[in-house]
Amino acid sequence: MAIARQFHWDDVATYGDAKADRRLIAGVAGDFKRVAVKAGTVAARHEHAFEQFFMVAQGEGVLTWEGGEIALKPGVVIHFEPRVWHEARFETDTVLLEVNFRE
Repeated sequence: MAIARQFHWDDVATYGDAKADRRLIAGVAGDFKRVAVKAGTVAARHEHAFEQFFMVAQGEGVLTWEGGEIALKPGVVIHFEPRVWHEARFETDTVLLEVNFRE
């Protein structure tokens, strides 16, 4: 039997640190995550072994990746194939919605 579940971000447990409030909803083939990042936060250069999409829901910043820079602003959607390095600087309080696929 198929299953449908309903969530509200306020009810999802948080994890992270003082710079980012992360909330993750685990799925079968991937995860859906909400990340609220404080202004001035820098996400150091890193990469993932998995494919990732994220959308900027609110806020502004700059994403640097191996292909250059991208202005982060509401409505921008980014897709990373596995192992693409990237880093980000968040100029304002920013909310990202991510989909991360399992390896």
